[in-house]
Formats: sequence, structure tokens, C-alpha cells
Amino acid sequence: MPESSILTPQQRLVRAGQSEGNEAAAKSIVGPEASPHDPVLSGPALRGASWQAELREAVRDPSELCRRLGLPASLAAGAGDAAAGFPVFVPPAYLARIAPGDPRDPLLRQVLPVAAEGEPVAGFGADPVGDEVARQQPGLLQKYSGRALLVTTGACAVHCRYCFRRHFPYEESPHADAAWEPALAAIAADVTLHEVILSGGDPLMLVDPRLTRLTKRIAAIPHVSRLRVHTRLPIMVPARVTDELLAWLAGGRLSPVVVIHANHVNEIDDAVVAALDRLRRAGVVLLNQSVLLAGVNDSVDALCDLSERLVTAGVTPYYLHQLDRVAGAAHFEVPEDHGRAIIDDMQRRLPGYMVPRYVREVAGAASKMPIA
Repeated sequence: MPESSILTPQQRLVRAGQSEGNEAAAKSIVGPEASPHDPVLSGPALRGASWQAELREAVRDPSELCRRLGLPASLAAGAGDAAAGFPVFVPPAYLARIAPGDPRDPLLRQVLPVAAEGEPVAGFGADPVGDEVARQQPGLLQKYSGRALLVTTGACAVHCRYCFRRHFPYEESPHADAAWEPALAAIAADVTLHEVILSGGDPLMLVDPRLTRLTKRIAAIPHVSRLRVHTRLPIMVPARVTDELLAWLAGGRLSPVVVIHANHVNEIDDAVVAALDRLRRAGVVLLNQSVLLAGVNDSVDALCDLSERLVTAGVTPYYLHQLDRVAGAAHFEVPEDHGRAIIDDMQRRLPGYMVPRYVREVAGAASKMPIA
């Protein structure tokens, strides 16, 4: 298999930078000792960092994923082309929650490539939510009033097969601290902006010193009052919630909000609950957004169980997203009528605060569009 076929999106990003003699992208993730060839998963800087060590042990091959889970090799046979275009990446903590021997496991379905990803489907494309049109500066997106979003990195702790940014041009986003200045200057110049969102990829893939510097720069902008972080790390690698993370996230003047992404109750084990509790005790507002996915959570029982677990862990169910129609993910789409029926049933079973808002993101719209 050619080397390029097993690189993560962030590895490809760093290779592109390296070809111009620029190793800043690697250093921005794991610090100056990191290898530019594998910025998240290797290098002496990782030896003492448990969350980074976990990422180094992630499964990156469909055959290995099936072998570890006792699944037929035939499941991996159809995954080759899909994995070449969007590599497998599954950390050990998440792998341990997948039921061995069950090809229908809802967690497995989120991470195992299938041949259907390569089938073109009308209405599905590379930029389903209009990120390109919303880009104001490299790494800066602005879609909605009062908010701006920074695409901090292309790296993720897991490669979700339905990812709406699986085709995003991360190589065009800033990699070094100085490269963020145009985006930060644009935020500083717009006094209508009150919230900055750190997204990606996953912003918590960056090391805490880098995030400390970035959030200090944001906090220095007087009209910004809230910092929101969109992340899957507390779910994928609970050890990522460190003292250093809490210091920059909750130790400054900005009101911190963390939006996690869990789709199924089985993703939230005791270690995840403990990590969420640390965030909550530090004063972080915790919200969850899910994607409605065929074969994963497209039943009222699945979503009620998820809401129960989230609220018990101190997390408010925030959004249930209709699938963003990104190329390669059509097999996950659930009809909107079925989604509405699920929400109706949830409203009959649960208190209102436990029922997420069912929405679709429409490119160019002024807000998320409610479906039910």
C-alpha cells in the first residue's frame, strides 16, 4: 500500500508544509520535539503524555480493526478504496467500547470504511455546509451573527466516516502562531462578534501551550466574551482532560462552553463521565450534539438512552443534526420524516430539556434550520 494512503489528513497537511521547508504544523500539535512526519503519533515529546501515547496506539488499518474485534476479514476487503481516500483512525479507548464479533455494533459503524463510500450519490458533495463561501481569512469561518469559527487543525482523535469536513482543504489553514494574526485581526475589527468557536478537525488535538497562547490572544479582544470548543476528545480519549487543559479553558476571563459529540450511549463509559465531571466542576458549560445516523442511533430507544446518560453526566443534549450531505456518507442518511417521528416520541417520553433540537445546516442560511 502506498504511504500516502495511510496518512491522516493532518499528516498530509504537514507533508505539504514540509515540502516548502515548513515544520511549524508539526510543532503546533506536539511541540518542538515532534517529528514532522507524524506530528500527533510519534516523537519524544509524546513519551510522558498519556493522551498522546493513546493516539500513537490508534488502529489505522481496516484489516487490523477487524482482526482486533474478531470480525470477518471480508468486512475489511471492501474498505480499501474508502480507507485510502479517508484513512481509518480509531484510538484504543474507543475501540474497547466496540462489541467484539458484532458487525452491526453502532460504534463500529461510525469508524469502519465501507465500499458504499466510493459510490457517487446525487446531492452529496465535498462542501455540504458552505464552509468555502464562509471563509473570511485562512482558518476563519463566519456563518452566523455574533460568532466566528477558527479551524485550528485538521487532526482528529477518530475518523468518523460521516465527517462533513472529510474533504476540507486543511492545508490552507494556519499552522504556526504568527499565521493566525490575520484571522485574529479580523475578529478584533468586528465588534459584533461576542463568541469565538475553536473547531477543526479537533482543537484539543493541539498541545496545551499552543492553545494557551491562542486563547490568550482571543481573550485580549474586548468584545469577545465567550469561548466555545467543539471536540470529540473527551469521548475518544478521556485522558485529554488534563489540568493544563482546564487552566487555559476555564482560567481566563472568557466564559467557556464545550460542545462534545456523542451519538450513542455506548460511547459514554465511566472514564468519559469522569472527564466530563472534571470539565463541569471547572465551570465549563457542557453541551452535546449528535448526528442522526442510519444503523447507529436512528431509533427512539437509542436517542432516549443517550439523553439519559448525557444528563446524568451533566451534559445538555443540544442538537440532533440531520446528516450533512457530504460525499461518501450517503449510506448514513435517515429520512427526515423518520427523524421527526423519533423526536415526537422523545417528547412524549422525556422532559423537554432532555430532547435535542432536530436541525439541518443549510449553506448560506442565517442559522441552523429546525426540522422538528
